[in-house]
Amino acid sequence: MSHNLHLMPLRTLLLQVNQTEIHCLDSGGDGPLALCLHGFPDTAHTWRHLMPELAAAGYRAVAPFMRGYAPSAIPADGRYQTAALALDANAIHEALGADESAVIIGHDWGAPATYGAANAAPERWAKVVGMAVPPGPAMGISFLTNLDQLKRSWYMFFFQHGLAEPVVSHEQMAFIEMIWRDWSPGYDASLDVDHVRAAIGEPAHLAAALGYYRATLGDGYKDPALDHIQAGTSAYPSQPTLYIHGRNDGCIGAEVAELAQSMAPDGTIRWEMIDDAGHFTQLEQPAVVNALILEHLS
Repeated sequence: MSHNLHLMPLRTLLLQVNQTEIHCLDSGGDGPLALCLHGFPDTAHTWRHLMPELAAAGYRAVAPFMRGYAPSAIPADGRYQTAALALDANAIHEALGADESAVIIGHDWGAPATYGAANAAPERWAKVVGMAVPPGPAMGISFLTNLDQLKRSWYMFFFQHGLAEPVVSHEQMAFIEMIWRDWSPGYDASLDVDHVRAAIGEPAHLAAALGYYRATLGDGYKDPALDHIQAGTSAYPSQPTLYIHGRNDGCIGAEVAELAQSMAPDGTIRWEMIDDAGHFTQLEQPAVVNALILEHLS
């Protein structure tokens, strides 16, 4: 039976990582590190069903609030590309004194960050789990060839405009509630949306959250020193990798994951499509997803 994060003793961990104050949820313990990276519009609380299971399996589960998401700080370097998240992940590994038995798990923005971290420092991460954003070139190809996906991704283009901030922040961030409804139809996201409001409700934090989209598709700051790591954020990891996608994902269609699977090298990646789940599979079908992840890690 799945425990709940709020019923287990969980501490808040504060780390200085790449000149940025990063707050994490931490199960504690001295087992191998299991680093869990969230995406948009979400927070470290997205892992509340998985973290107790990881802890029970002997891992030290740590879930950072990604740079710019309160209570983590706005990064002084202004870097919001996924390569910066990958660097943060590897710096957290270093700061916690983790070893080569550590594992890394990422959802949404956390997925390319996970691939980037695993590719940049393969000696740090024994196994990889990606969710909701597949590795490889399928996502980029789908932007050019898949009109359904282009329609689903309208918000990425909307976020390039200065109009985005007032629209997203209007009326208790109703826009965020709409995103959750569209991406995970039928899931009650009220608790998650409350956490998101706390993380990006302030103007500077909202600008940070939108900064990831502006660095990806627009004229947001991209540090040329990170080009090599950035390339790794869309590459297939060399480690044993599990990829999980919800069949009803309203953000990135199941067909994008199927294209990624068809293009992947044989043997290193296990692909799992989760029925009755949308974009936030770890919250919609926690028992199924937790079991898949724990099986992969064992």
